[in-house]
Amino acid sequence: MTTPLTPMDLALSLAEQAAADGEAPVGAVVVENGVVLAAERNRMKALGDPTAHAEMLAIRAALATRGSGRLDGCDLYVTLEPCAMCAGAIAHVRLRRLYFGAEDTKAGAVENGIRLFAQPSCHHAPEVVGGLGATRSATLLKDFFGALRRGEPR
Repeated sequence: MTTPLTPMDLALSLAEQAAADGEAPVGAVVVENGVVLAAERNRMKALGDPTAHAEMLAIRAALATRGSGRLDGCDLYVTLEPCAMCAGAIAHVRLRRLYFGAEDTKAGAVENGIRLFAQPSCHHAPEVVGGLGATRSATLLKDFFGALRRGEPR
């Protein structure tokens, strides 16, 4: 009997697929009451769209699945701390909870950088759980960008 993937395991699997396709290894999954509404990975290169972050694509797909403009009651699992753009989208769709893997000390906007959800101008702040799958997430990122710096083909 096979154990079903957790949402973070699914996000990590998507991050691995992104890396295999030459995209930064980030995966994101939106869940409502234990049901996966959307699962995406970075597709910026593939779509020629700098906003095609895993979180943005997963949020858009979950909104379409749900047929509404909000994701209240839903949780987002993502392998990397969201940037300012993605954190803003998370606030706007009113996600209940954000789980993320690796911290992003350079471009993160949740526990690093601008800390969007802690700002008085932020109209909705989800519950945040950082560090879920952090080691595996960080390893994927370190390996991917290390290979790029060494000039290895992706």
